[in-house]
Amino acid sequence: MVERPTAAWRANVTEDIAGLAAGTLDPDEAVAAQLWPDDMIRDTDEVLDRFETDVAGLVNHRYEPAEDAEIFEVIERTVKALNAVNARYDQAAYETDERELLCSYIENVLDDAGIDVDAFAGRHRMTRHEITDEWREW
Repeated sequence: MVERPTAAWRANVTEDIAGLAAGTLDPDEAVAAQLWPDDMIRDTDEVLDRFETDVAGLVNHRYEPAEDAEIFEVIERTVKALNAVNARYDQAAYETDERELLCSYIENVLDDAGIDVDAFAGRHRMTRHEITDEWREW
């Protein structure tokens, strides 16, 4: 199973809380909760839950491989849902590091499900790192 970016964000928040409680972290340096508020993490996890379910639907109990159009539909729906989360946080939920983690997560979940992301992207004259670009606003 692919680790979600939200797991790392939660771990950073927890680390800040522990550092503050232990007195080893200056309150001015405890920024994780501001970067990754609980609501934003929860909203993102809801999108990722659906994505994982949708990807499973692309491959489980099927006699034929998923068509590229089906794969793109799942990616589009996921990216647009992440756009909505980002919009709820004034377009600041996903900065550069978060963007990279989310894109890698999408690619890796597809790979983990047995979808050859490189071949899929190549059939559409793009790289694996471009499969979210058409819809991504974050």
